[in-house]
Amino acid sequence: MNAQLHPGVSPVSPLDVKWLGRVPYEPTWRAMQRFTDTRDEHTRDELWLLEHEPVFTLGMNGDPAHVLAAGDIPLVRIDRGGQVTYHGPGQLVVYALIDLRRAELGVRELVTALERAVIDLAARYGITAACRERAPGVYVGGRKLASVGLRVRRCGSYHGLALNVNMDLEPFGRINPCGYAGLEMTQLAALGGPSGVEQAGRELAPLLLSRLPPGDGRTGR
Repeated sequence: MNAQLHPGVSPVSPLDVKWLGRVPYEPTWRAMQRFTDTRDEHTRDELWLLEHEPVFTLGMNGDPAHVLAAGDIPLVRIDRGGQVTYHGPGQLVVYALIDLRRAELGVRELVTALERAVIDLAARYGITAACRERAPGVYVGGRKLASVGLRVRRCGSYHGLALNVNMDLEPFGRINPCGYAGLEMTQLAALGGPSGVEQAGRELAPLLLSRLPPGDGRTGR
């Protein structure tokens, strides 16, 4: 994976923020696992920003019945929580690889930071977005804008956030998104927000960093 610093993010950020481009799902997932399993107390935390090739992912306790008609899109059962979702071009994915113990950060706090960063980004464009207490993610007028799902292993988080920017939403109709039949999806471009995934990433990354605790304990320095 030829990661590079995401454009517009300072190299002195408390996390290393990397733009990976458009990448297939499974090798990226395996890379997150390796990163988590081999990191130590000196390993800097990282945010990976990227797009995926089309794929459905089903959480480790997810019900396959929520996959209605996958068709030609592959389905991968993975090790995050939650049910089924879709990733594809035009969606910004943010993977949060954070040592939660070192950051003194709880899982719920990390989920909230991811959600609130999306709400902050939407607000810049006059979009009123909100989160729900028992349904992780970000919603606009009852439609889902972003999904959140995490895994924690050895006190390290991975997986993260999927924000719909400017994508083909049709594949969501082939599943019950996040286990909810009839849940409608929306995206930033349709709501008056940015239409480019990289632009959305450049704007979202600093908003997310501002929602996380100060980084001195996370840098390994």
